[in-house]
Amino acid sequence: MSQRQMSELRAGKGVARWSVGLWLPHSLLFVAALGWWWTVAGVGHMGSSAMATMSFAAFLLAWVAMMAAMMLPAILPVVRLYALAVVRGAAAPVGVFVGGYLVVWSAVGIPAYFLWRRLNGPLAEASPWAARFAGAVAIGASVYQLTPLKSLCLRHCRSPLAFFLHHGRNLDRPVGAALAGGRHGVYCLGCCWMLMALLVALGTMSLGWMIALAVLILLEKAAPFGDVLARVAAAGLLVLGAALVLYPALIGNIV
Repeated sequence: MSQRQMSELRAGKGVARWSVGLWLPHSLLFVAALGWWWTVAGVGHMGSSAMATMSFAAFLLAWVAMMAAMMLPAILPVVRLYALAVVRGAAAPVGVFVGGYLVVWSAVGIPAYFLWRRLNGPLAEASPWAARFAGAVAIGASVYQLTPLKSLCLRHCRSPLAFFLHHGRNLDRPVGAALAGGRHGVYCLGCCWMLMALLVALGTMSLGWMIALAVLILLEKAAPFGDVLARVAAAGLLVLGAALVLYPALIGNIV
């Protein structure tokens, strides 16, 4: 290869990297925005009776839209690094990696559906036992915020390069890329599963709690003060849980 060809190749890769930095964040945020739109539109056009009779397939579709809305902004650093490997020809398309990630969160929708079916009616009626259950989940989430497992998973989510050094094998093959996306989804689930359990316990389609928890998840993973925020959130969740356990009538004011 001539010097001129090598220069053109390097220039082309430089433009490609610049393009990734430009379009990828906007693309992921656009998909997340679609998830928010789908969720808001769905809740706005669905009364309580319609929600109570929602089929498994409809719930799973709504769940995937919710997860895209809440989680995709938080994984942007990992996806951006993966996309640079795609530019170099060392990885399968970005959609394969993101698809593997979303498969993990889609699977979580299965137990979430059955829990939602059990809680939807009692929450709508402000049942004391449903309030105390939500309080117990909030207390459990508070404790989990401080566990070594939460810290371990959060470190992996905050360090994209370290993640790919450990789990970046066979990225040039679709199966390997999907498995890597799934592994990142598992670490992400390790960070957030108790927060998602709390979302279900407080009403899966509660937009206010969706927004609050999405912001918490994003800042825990992306902000320099994420560790401090995780501890502050633990204290807040403990207060919320204790309040619901002791004063279950509060549930009508927060869902």
